[in-house]
Amino acid sequence: MKVAFGMKAHSGWAALVVLGTRSGELQVVDRCRMELVEKDEASWAKQPYHAAERLNAGDARDLVRQRLVTARRIAVREMRTVVKRAREAGHEVAACAVLVVDPMPDWTVDEILAVHFRMHKAEGVLFRDALARAARACGLRLLRVPEKQLHEHAERALATSVNSLRKTIASLGKSVGPPWGKDQKDAALAAMIALQGQMK
Repeated sequence: MKVAFGMKAHSGWAALVVLGTRSGELQVVDRCRMELVEKDEASWAKQPYHAAERLNAGDARDLVRQRLVTARRIAVREMRTVVKRAREAGHEVAACAVLVVDPMPDWTVDEILAVHFRMHKAEGVLFRDALARAARACGLRLLRVPEKQLHEHAERALATSVNSLRKTIASLGKSVGPPWGKDQKDAALAAMIALQGQMK
């Protein structure tokens, strides 16, 4: 069947929900936790700007640059894995929706490290951006969905009330069982938006 990915990123990992339709009914085709850092680097790689905070300027820039490259490489590797899994199951991956936050100003690493809240913002953008780049690298149609306006965006895109959408998401969760927390629900709603866009 034609399926769509929905992804919600955190520091170092992302929740993935894959939705498709069979006989007009939505189905959860796959779901998993995508690890976006290597296990032996997890203690610092999830928050590279914080890890670089006490280094001298040159070393800090090198560490952040290395982490950006590594995060993007891992995201592509993990994206290829889930795309392959979907295709081997006979599905066509129609689109990939990534929940995103507001873009960051064009700050340098030094400017980010100079103000603590900028470090949090940069780390919030890092893994979402890595997933979006990975979707493109895998040739998927990318849909960026504003995380803060997810429900409003879904209501408009799906022409359905938020309450009705919540019931649908809850029903999907019951069909597959736990874990089905906020991360999976948000990722599923993003996937619904992406899937609907391919059915028009």
